[in-house]
Amino acid sequence: MQRRFKVVLTWDNETQVYVVTVPALPCCVTQGKDREEALERVQEAITGHIEALKLVGHPVPQGDVEFAEVQVSVS
Repeated sequence: MQRRFKVVLTWDNETQVYVVTVPALPCCVTQGKDREEALERVQEAITGHIEALKLVGHPVPQGDVEFAEVQVSVS
C-alpha cells in the first residue's frame, strides 16, 4: 500500500544541509546535502520508522497533518 506523508525541509546554515522532518511521524528526521538527497533519505527514514512501529506493535498513524499559513505583524 502506498502512503503519502507531508515533510518539512529546512535549510540549516550552520551544518549546510537540509533537515527534513515528518510531522505525522514524531522523531522521524533526516538530512541531505541538497534537496534531492534530503527527499531520498526521508523516504528511507519513513519506511524504517514504519517498520520499527510495526516491529514493536505500535499502530502506524493513519492521518497526516494539515498546513496553513498565517500572517503576523513584526515590529
